[in-house]
Parts: sequence; structure tokens; C-alpha cells
Amino acid sequence: MSRLRQIISGFALIFTLFCMAADAAARSPLVLTDAAGRVEVWPVVTTMTDLDGKLTIDDVRLRVRDFAPPKSAYATLGFKPGIEWLRAPLQVDSGSDGAWILDIDYALLNRVDVFFVRDGQVTHTLRLGNALDSAARPIASRSHAAEVKLLSGAQYEMWLRVESVGAKLLPITFNKLSTFHRVAANEQMLQGFLTTLGVCLLVFSLLQWISLGESMYLKYSLLVFSSALFSVHFFGIGEQFLWTDWHWIESHLAGISSLMAACATALFIDDVLGDDYSRRLRFLMRGIATFLGLAAAAHAADLLSIQQVGMLMGTLGLAPALIGVPGAITRIHRRDVIGVYFFAAWIGYFIASAIMVGVVKGHIGANFWTLHSFQIGATFDMILFLRIAVLRSTVVHVAARRATQERETLISLAHTDSLTGLLNRRGFNEILNNSLKNREADKLLAVFVADLDRFKPVNDQYGHDVGDQLLILVASRLRGAVRGADIVARFGGDEFVVMATGLNSPQQAADLAAKLVAAIAALFALETHLCQIGATVGYALAPKDGADAATLLKSADAAMYHDKQRMRGSREQVSAA
Repeated sequence: MSRLRQIISGFALIFTLFCMAADAAARSPLVLTDAAGRVEVWPVVTTMTDLDGKLTIDDVRLRVRDFAPPKSAYATLGFKPGIEWLRAPLQVDSGSDGAWILDIDYALLNRVDVFFVRDGQVTHTLRLGNALDSAARPIASRSHAAEVKLLSGAQYEMWLRVESVGAKLLPITFNKLSTFHRVAANEQMLQGFLTTLGVCLLVFSLLQWISLGESMYLKYSLLVFSSALFSVHFFGIGEQFLWTDWHWIESHLAGISSLMAACATALFIDDVLGDDYSRRLRFLMRGIATFLGLAAAAHAADLLSIQQVGMLMGTLGLAPALIGVPGAITRIHRRDVIGVYFFAAWIGYFIASAIMVGVVKGHIGANFWTLHSFQIGATFDMILFLRIAVLRSTVVHVAARRATQERETLISLAHTDSLTGLLNRRGFNEILNNSLKNREADKLLAVFVADLDRFKPVNDQYGHDVGDQLLILVASRLRGAVRGADIVARFGGDEFVVMATGLNSPQQAADLAAKLVAAIAALFALETHLCQIGATVGYALAPKDGADAATLLKSADAAMYHDKQRMRGSREQVSAA
């Protein structure tokens, strides 16, 4: 037992020494070496909260024992209330030229007062933050940066008073000028690329909405616009280039854009997947979208604080994706790739949102990847959602085209002779009526009725299959004999009808009738037989023989039968009514 106690005591001593060494390392000054190019301050930071916000730099210097290493994750204090004071001991390397750029790479901090103390005296003071006008900022950059000239080999204490209504993210670094410019240029290039991509997606979706009239693309446009606006604001690009010194938008845009992005997500998911889940869930989805939109308006009117917006986004921000899960599962069961794309988008969205919420609440450290996680995730989502929109649009248009084709097929079947492909009686009558209404006053319209001669013996002798082949060939010859604008129809059996418009004289009608007779009189070569038949053609002219379809057809039919009776035994006869 005593041996066990000795072992436990030994481990306890080692652990204590380790903690003392770690604490000593944390309290040791941060060495600013030119060769490093970039030095992160957070490892030596200690903090103290001033809930009343009344403490001055002289007050906090007397309370140095109240400062402690932050309990939050790296470079973030989360949504801590009150004013936060930070202390960081510095040691300027003896080989350094002392010229450094202090940079706090989080654009949404409202005000940061920086004090440098050497030998008990405040030597430098800086004021940073987005509450300042652009002219009052030390460096016109998207982050909060200022040039600092420190003495080579000297020791300093850097004190920061941080005031912000939102999250207090504090990725603080000392940079040499060349390093600062390089890092700033890389970030500008990244933001430029992602912003341009967002603008392209926005323009494309708006054009799709205008050309196709689909509300889905308008909802997608709202999602892209809100997400891009949030990123532009979050990384300081908007304040730097778009709405400089517009302090209202600086204090409200993060909440408005995040709420509107969540609202647009709910609307988009409801549009695409609404038919795949229950009416109750669809009602809930639309209710959430409405509530988020009203919350954005309330925040714009200062009826909702940024902390309350953060609580709403933490509770309702993921709700649209969760509600849409049953619809996506239904799609996947139908082997619909849209469901797969939704799941891929939601996985990215959940991961990115969880990381961002963790950083904002102080549970996950702030670095390049975590600070950009939401922007990267939102871009990934927007691309997948665009793919979903295109697929959905394609499905809708294919279904509409198929329905149109089916409708046209039904109409065609109702107006077309199934054997020859010519118009039937119904189809011909519709076209004839329209042509009579639109007939030019100085032009004639002719209707020809052709009845085949000696067709019945061929049909009886060789069978209906041969008879059908003959009728198909007759139809082909009649189409070849008329002009391109003329109409050929089969009324049934061996009766064919032709309509010709725009005729200049009765003689032109007589010539066309003779041409029809000649076309039928020529020898027909069937698959196994040669046969020759004839045709009797009668015709009527509008307006001479009638002004309506029924009268014209009746007159043309009478002319054809009259000619048959008068010229019985003749193979090819033409008579005018």
C-alpha cells in the first residue's frame, strides 16, 4: 500500500511541475522576431471581464492578478457579455527593426482600444473597430490593423479593451509589412473568387427565373444573395469597398443576412421536396420560413438583438434541413439523385454550421479553416442546390413536354386516319372551316372529292392487306400531286378529299382535278402484284358553290357522283359542279 502511495505521489508531483511549467511558459513574454514574419499573440494572452465597462487602463493595470488564461477555445471568447480586457507581455528581439503590423483578423469587432506599456508608461495607444469611420482607422484594410513602432530589445505589455455586441473572435497577430501584405492579398483573392462565384450563381438563377418563370429559381436567388452578403460582411469586404462608414449595416447585416439565408433555404427545400412529405410538415416548413423572415425584419428594426438572432439561428437554422429529410429519403428510395444531392448538401451544411457555431460560442478555436468553414460550406451548398434546381427543372420540363406530346398525340389520333396518316373527316373539317374564314376575297378555294374506281375487285381478290397497301400508295400519290399548302384527307373506305386555297381561276381547279385523276390512273406496283385502278373526281369552288364546309363538300360529292353516272364505264372523268 505504501508503495502505491509513493507512485501516486510521484505522478502528482510530476503533474504539478508540468502545470507550473506550462503556466510559466504561458506567462513568459511573446518574442517578436523579424525572421518569423508573423507571430500569433493568443498563446500568451490572459483576460479579465469588465461587466460594467467602467474600468480604465490605469484601473486594469492595478488588477493584473485578476487576469487569467482564457477558458474558451483558441483565439475566441465567444458571446461573453461586457467589456473584455486582454493582456499580452511582449519582448522585441534585439535584432528586430521594431516595425510591426498589429492585425486582428475579425471584421465584426465594434471597438478595440490597444495600449502598449513600457517601463510603467503607456507609449502607444491605438483605436480599432468597425464603429470607427474609415478616415479614423490606422490602415484601410478589411481587418483591424495598425502599424506599430517598437524599440528593439525592449519589453512591453500590450493591453486590449474589446467591445462588441456580437461574438468576440480575436485572431491577433504581429506581422512584418511584407507578410501582412501577402496574407491580405491572398485573402482578397479568395474573397474575390468566392464573391464572383456567388454573383455568377445569382445572375444565372435570376435569368432562369425570368426565362422559365419558376419560383424555385427566385428562392435560390435569395439564398445565394443572402449567403454571399453574409460572407462579404463577415470578412470585411463590404465595409472596405461597398458600404464604408454605414454603421447601421455594419451592426445589422450579419443577423439579417443569416436569417434570410435560413429563410430562403426553407423556401427552396419546400419547393423542391414539398410534394414528398406530409402536409403538416410542409405547413411547418413554411411557418419557419415566415418566422425567420419576420425575425430578420425585427432585427433590422432593432426589436431583436444580435444575441437573440444567434439563439434563433442555433435553434431554427438547421430545422429546414431536418424537416426535409423525409422527403429526401423518399427520393432516394425512388432512386432519384436529387435526394442524394440533398443529403450531400446537408452533411456539408451541418459540418460547416457546427464549426461556425462552435467558433462563435467559444468552443472551437478560430483559425483560417474554422473562420472560413461557413463560407466554404455555403459555397458547396449553393453549387449542389443549383444542381438540384437544374435537375428539378429538367424533370418538370420533361414531364411537361411528355404531357404536351401525349396531348398532341391524342389530338393527332382524333384528327388523323390511322392507315394513311392523312387527315380524317374531323381534322379536314376544322382546317376547311378556318380556311373559309380566312379566304382572300379575290381568291378561290376548291374542295375535291375523289372516289376510287375498281378498288373493290382488287380488295376482294387479293385481300385486305393488299387493299391497305394500295390505299397507302394512293395517299402518297395524292400528296405528291398537290401543292405544298394543299390539304389531303381520307374520309373512309376509298374516298379521298383535297382542299386547295389561293386559286386564281376555275381553270386552275380543273387542272388540279385532272392531275389527281392522272396520279391515280398510273400503274401501282405492290409487293406481290401489279394493279391499275382509276378515280372519279368532282370539285366545288368557294364562294361560287358554297360559303361553308358542309355545302362545299356536298356540292363536290354531288359533282363526283353525277360524273360517275354520266360517264359510267370511263376510267377517268372530271366534272365541275
